Amino acid sequence: MTDTISDMLTRIRNANSALLPVVELPHSRMKASIANILKREGYIADVAIDGKPFKKIKLKLKYQGRKGVIEGLRRVSTPGLRRYFGATEIPRVLGGMGMAIVSTSQGVMTGVEARKQNLGGELLCYVW
Repeated sequence: MTDTISDMLTRIRNANSALLPVVELPHSRMKASIANILKREGYIADVAIDGKPFKKIKLKLKYQGRKGVIEGLRRVSTPGLRRYFGATEIPRVLGGMGMAIVSTSQGVMTGVEARKQNLGGELLCYVW
């Protein structure tokens, strides 16, 4: 697998459309920080990291009735085409209703936090 972040987003998207309560995915620090951002911003209910020989990330998804809280996920920067933006160029998602996740020199953060700290970086994905 070459693009693990895209795999993570696809697993979340598929579980969300199937109304599954929990998603499991292989652990990496980048995926764990993206999951923590999703939890902090209210898109998922809980994040747990388990496993002795191979760590796994368990995400508990949130639903409103029979519809998921996450309406869409879109990968922006891929291994074949990296997309970098300056602090003033980071796009707003759906006019501020969604969020962009950016990997900066200070770590992974939302687009709003990166703009406040005047940091640019690689635009990983959009969530709305």
